[in-house]
Amino acid sequence: MLGIRDYRRSLERSRQALEHRNRPDTFDLCGRTWDLLPGVFAPVYSPTTEFSLRLLGLDDPAAGGRTGSLLEIGCGTGVIAVAGALAGHDRVVAADINEAAVRNAVLNARRHGVADRVRGAHGDLFDAIPPGERFDTVFWHSNYVLAPAEYRYRTMHERGYVDPGYATHRRFLTDAFGVLAPGGTVLLHFSARGDLDTLSRVAGECGRGLRVVRGAVFREGEYDVEHLLIEVTGTPRASGGCGGAEPPSGTGV
Repeated sequence: MLGIRDYRRSLERSRQALEHRNRPDTFDLCGRTWDLLPGVFAPVYSPTTEFSLRLLGLDDPAAGGRTGSLLEIGCGTGVIAVAGALAGHDRVVAADINEAAVRNAVLNARRHGVADRVRGAHGDLFDAIPPGERFDTVFWHSNYVLAPAEYRYRTMHERGYVDPGYATHRRFLTDAFGVLAPGGTVLLHFSARGDLDTLSRVAGECGRGLRVVRGAVFREGEYDVEHLLIEVTGTPRASGGCGGAEPPSGTGV
């Protein structure tokens, strides 16, 4: 299983998906057709977007009963954001550091008739969220493959595949509660292709706990890989930092 954690493998997958000569303009996923723009993470070449839908219970086109607001970080094509709106979330923001991804999410919101409920936001993690805006659910299908801290991205597309030194995960764990409404939930899609021990350590340093809400094993190429829907819990330290303090009791994973 160590091979699936090799960041170089994920970078090669990114390159192939970005440069595929037959990369389509649309794709089908979970009973719906979606637009795909150049330079955006392509669910047609990676099954993990479908895994997110299944972990969240949004894979059935008839899914409903959702309420409140939803912020999707790293929205890519906007599949999760749009599916959430279709399932009942009344205010949805699809945020991504890749401007093409934000445009893609808006296209798919229009395609599926929820443009009145889905707004795109271009920025790094929470940078594009206006001060004071809060959400009942914050969700991130993270770039969970751990790359060396010194690695520097060569393309915007690689940001969807690896996280050097888990720097982005650290910032997410630190800042997510700053946009969370009272009683809200912070959710993270993680995988055995990531380093769960390192994530748990980082969470502890940030004063956070991790609780597995749901897990399932999915087939990825020649491997069966466990994927997890994790709830982030706890209270950030007053300093807002993640220096090496003792981890809180009750860290769930």
